[in-house]
Amino acid sequence: MTALNAVTAPKGARRRMVTVAALAAGAAIALSGCGAGQIAQTASQVAAVNGNHADVGRIALRNVHIVYPAEGGGYTNAKGGKAAIALSIVNNGESVTDQLASITTDLGTVKITPAAGKSAVELAPQQTVVAAPRQGDHGSRPAADDPEANPILIEITGLTKDITPGLTYNVSFNFKQNGTVQVQVPVDAGTDTERHESDKSGPAESEH
Repeated sequence: MTALNAVTAPKGARRRMVTVAALAAGAAIALSGCGAGQIAQTASQVAAVNGNHADVGRIALRNVHIVYPAEGGGYTNAKGGKAAIALSIVNNGESVTDQLASITTDLGTVKITPAAGKSAVELAPQQTVVAAPRQGDHGSRPAADDPEANPILIEITGLTKDITPGLTYNVSFNFKQNGTVQVQVPVDAGTDTERHESDKSGPAESEH
Protein backbone atom coordinates (compact mmCIF):
# COMPACT_ATOMS: atom_id res chain seq x y z
CA MET A 1 0.00 0.00 0.00
CA THR A 2 1.40 3.37 -1.00
CA ALA A 3 1.37 6.39 1.30
CA LEU A 4 -1.29 7.99 -0.92
CA ASN A 5 -3.59 4.99 -0.63
CA ALA A 6 -3.10 4.97 3.16
CA VAL A 7 -4.59 8.46 3.63
CA THR A 8 -7.07 8.69 0.73
CA ALA A 9 -10.52 7.09 1.00
CA PRO A 10 -11.84 4.98 -1.90
CA LYS A 11 -13.97 6.76 -4.50
CA GLY A 12 -17.18 5.05 -3.33
CA ALA A 13 -16.58 6.09 0.26
CA ARG A 14 -15.87 9.66 -0.79
CA ARG A 15 -19.14 9.81 -2.73
CA ARG A 16 -21.04 8.64 0.37
CA MET A 17 -19.28 11.29 2.52
CA VAL A 18 -20.30 14.06 0.08
CA THR A 19 -23.90 12.83 0.07
CA VAL A 20 -24.08 12.78 3.88
CA ALA A 21 -22.61 16.29 4.11
CA ALA A 22 -25.14 17.61 1.59
CA LEU A 23 -28.03 16.06 3.47
CA ALA A 24 -26.80 17.54 6.76
CA ALA A 25 -26.50 21.01 5.22
CA GLY A 26 -30.01 20.74 3.78
CA ALA A 27 -31.40 19.75 7.16
CA ALA A 28 -29.70 22.71 8.84
CA ILE A 29 -31.20 25.10 6.29
CA ALA A 30 -34.66 23.60 6.78
CA LEU A 31 -34.43 23.92 10.55
CA SER A 32 -33.26 27.53 10.39
CA GLY A 33 -36.02 28.34 7.90
CA CYS A 34 -38.58 26.95 10.31
CA GLY A 35 -38.11 29.92 12.61
CA ALA A 36 -37.41 32.49 9.92
CA GLY A 37 -39.92 35.30 9.78
CA GLN A 38 -41.58 34.20 12.99
CA ILE A 39 -42.36 36.85 15.58
CA ALA A 40 -42.81 36.03 19.24
CA GLN A 41 -46.17 37.05 20.65
CA THR A 42 -44.41 39.35 23.13
CA ALA A 43 -42.43 41.14 20.40
CA SER A 44 -42.95 44.81 19.73
CA GLN A 45 -42.13 46.97 16.75
CA VAL A 46 -39.40 49.47 17.63
CA ALA A 47 -38.87 52.64 15.66
CA ALA A 48 -35.68 52.47 13.60
CA VAL A 49 -35.04 56.21 13.56
CA ASN A 50 -31.70 57.26 15.01
CA GLY A 51 -30.67 60.84 15.69
CA ASN A 52 -28.23 62.53 13.35
CA HIS A 53 -24.75 63.76 14.27
CA ALA A 54 -22.43 66.57 13.21
CA ASP A 55 -19.15 68.21 14.18
CA VAL A 56 -18.06 71.83 14.02
CA GLY A 57 -14.59 72.70 15.27
CA ARG A 58 -14.18 71.01 18.63
CA ILE A 59 -17.92 70.70 19.19
CA ALA A 60 -19.69 67.38 18.56
CA LEU A 61 -23.46 67.06 18.24
CA ARG A 62 -24.81 63.57 18.84
CA ASN A 63 -28.23 61.91 18.55
CA VAL A 64 -29.89 65.07 17.25
CA HIS A 65 -33.62 64.52 16.74
CA ILE A 66 -37.02 66.13 17.10
CA VAL A 67 -38.90 64.48 19.94
CA TYR A 68 -42.14 62.63 19.35
CA PRO A 69 -44.83 64.51 21.32
CA ALA A 70 -45.76 62.79 24.57
CA GLU A 71 -49.09 63.27 26.29
CA GLY A 72 -49.09 66.12 28.77
CA GLY A 73 -45.89 67.66 27.44
CA GLY A 74 -47.53 70.49 25.53
CA TYR A 75 -45.88 69.51 22.23
CA THR A 76 -47.95 68.81 19.13
CA ASN A 77 -45.43 68.77 16.26
CA ALA A 78 -48.30 70.27 14.25
CA LYS A 79 -48.44 73.55 12.35
CA GLY A 80 -49.00 76.43 14.75
CA GLY A 81 -47.87 74.36 17.75
CA LYS A 82 -44.47 73.58 19.18
CA ALA A 83 -41.87 70.82 19.15
CA ALA A 84 -38.76 69.92 21.15
CA ILE A 85 -35.25 69.03 20.00
CA ALA A 86 -33.14 66.51 21.91
CA LEU A 87 -29.39 65.93 21.55
CA SER A 88 -26.05 65.77 23.33
CA ILE A 89 -23.46 68.53 22.80
CA VAL A 90 -19.85 67.69 23.60
CA ASN A 91 -16.97 70.17 23.84
CA ASN A 92 -13.92 68.13 22.89
CA GLY A 93 -11.63 71.12 23.33
CA GLU A 94 -8.87 71.02 25.93
CA SER A 95 -8.95 74.59 27.17
CA VAL A 96 -11.57 76.82 25.47
CA THR A 97 -15.11 77.19 26.81
CA ASP A 98 -17.79 77.68 24.18
CA GLN A 99 -21.42 78.75 24.26
CA LEU A 100 -24.50 77.75 22.28
CA ALA A 101 -25.48 81.21 21.07
CA SER A 102 -28.60 80.39 19.05
CA ILE A 103 -30.43 77.82 16.95
CA THR A 104 -32.26 78.69 13.74
CA THR A 105 -34.65 76.80 11.49
CA ASP A 106 -37.39 77.55 8.99
CA LEU A 107 -39.72 75.44 11.14
CA GLY A 108 -40.32 78.33 13.53
CA THR A 109 -38.74 80.30 16.35
CA VAL A 110 -36.31 78.40 18.58
CA LYS A 111 -36.28 79.07 22.30
CA ILE A 112 -33.33 77.80 24.38
CA THR A 113 -33.80 77.44 28.13
CA PRO A 114 -30.51 76.86 30.03
CA ALA A 115 -30.20 74.24 32.76
CA ALA A 116 -31.25 75.14 36.30
CA GLY A 117 -28.95 77.69 37.87
CA LYS A 118 -27.45 78.73 34.54
CA SER A 119 -27.95 81.92 32.56
CA ALA A 120 -26.55 80.55 29.29
CA VAL A 121 -25.70 77.25 27.65
CA GLU A 122 -21.96 77.13 28.25
CA LEU A 123 -19.77 74.16 27.36
CA ALA A 124 -16.61 73.89 29.42
CA PRO A 125 -13.72 71.88 27.95
CA GLN A 126 -14.46 68.12 27.94
CA GLN A 127 -18.04 68.82 29.08
CA THR A 128 -21.30 67.35 27.75
CA VAL A 129 -24.61 69.21 27.74
CA VAL A 130 -27.84 67.31 27.15
CA ALA A 131 -31.01 68.79 25.67
CA ALA A 132 -34.24 66.92 26.39
CA PRO A 133 -37.81 67.71 27.43
CA ARG A 134 -39.42 66.18 30.49
CA GLN A 135 -42.90 64.77 30.53
CA GLY A 136 -45.19 67.59 31.55
CA ASP A 137 -42.22 69.97 31.25
CA HIS A 138 -43.08 73.66 31.07
CA GLY A 139 -39.54 74.98 31.36
CA SER A 140 -38.75 74.15 35.00
CA ARG A 141 -35.51 72.38 35.80
CA PRO A 142 -34.31 70.55 38.94
CA ALA A 143 -30.83 71.49 40.11
CA ALA A 144 -28.37 68.65 39.48
CA ASP A 145 -24.80 68.13 38.30
CA ASP A 146 -25.75 65.24 36.00
CA PRO A 147 -26.34 66.71 32.51
CA GLU A 148 -29.05 64.13 31.81
CA ALA A 149 -30.82 64.92 35.09
CA ASN A 150 -30.47 68.67 34.49
CA PRO A 151 -30.86 69.13 30.73
CA ILE A 152 -31.33 72.28 28.74
CA LEU A 153 -34.62 72.74 26.88
CA ILE A 154 -34.79 73.49 23.15
CA GLU A 155 -38.24 74.29 21.80
CA ILE A 156 -39.45 75.29 18.33
CA THR A 157 -42.53 77.47 18.69
CA GLY A 158 -45.04 78.70 16.10
CA LEU A 159 -44.38 75.76 13.79
CA THR A 160 -44.70 76.75 10.14
CA LYS A 161 -45.62 73.22 9.08
CA ASP A 162 -46.46 69.79 10.45
CA ILE A 163 -43.43 67.80 11.59
CA THR A 164 -43.69 64.24 10.30
CA PRO A 165 -41.79 61.10 11.39
CA GLY A 166 -39.63 59.73 8.60
CA LEU A 167 -38.62 63.17 7.32
CA THR A 168 -35.63 65.38 8.19
CA TYR A 169 -35.57 69.15 8.76
CA ASN A 170 -32.79 71.75 8.48
CA VAL A 171 -31.63 73.12 11.83
CA SER A 172 -28.56 75.35 12.33
CA PHE A 173 -26.64 75.37 15.62
CA ASN A 174 -24.57 78.48 16.24
CA PHE A 175 -21.63 78.45 18.67
CA LYS A 176 -19.68 81.55 19.70
CA GLN A 177 -16.22 79.99 19.37
CA ASN A 178 -16.59 77.08 16.97
CA GLY A 179 -19.04 78.53 14.45
CA THR A 180 -22.22 77.24 12.81
CA VAL A 181 -23.22 73.78 11.65
CA GLN A 182 -26.39 72.80 9.80
CA VAL A 183 -27.93 69.44 10.65
CA GLN A 184 -30.58 67.42 8.85
CA VAL A 185 -32.64 66.53 11.93
CA PRO A 186 -34.86 63.43 11.83
CA VAL A 187 -38.05 62.96 13.83
CA ASP A 188 -38.36 60.38 16.58
CA ALA A 189 -41.13 57.96 15.56
CA GLY A 190 -42.32 57.52 19.15
CA THR A 191 -42.47 54.67 21.62
CA ASP A 192 -42.68 50.95 20.79
CA THR A 193 -45.69 50.05 18.68
CA GLU A 194 -47.32 46.71 19.44
CA ARG A 195 -47.82 44.40 16.51
CA HIS A 196 -51.31 43.43 15.40
CA GLU A 197 -52.51 39.90 16.05
CA SER A 198 -52.35 39.20 12.31
CA ASP A 199 -48.59 39.91 12.44
CA LYS A 200 -47.98 37.45 15.27
CA SER A 201 -47.35 33.77 14.85
CA GLY A 202 -49.14 31.40 17.20
CA PRO A 203 -47.67 28.15 18.58
CA ALA A 204 -49.19 26.09 15.77
CA GLU A 205 -47.58 28.30 13.10
CA SER A 206 -44.14 28.12 14.65
CA GLU A 207 -44.03 24.34 14.83
CA HIS A 208 -42.57 22.28 11.99
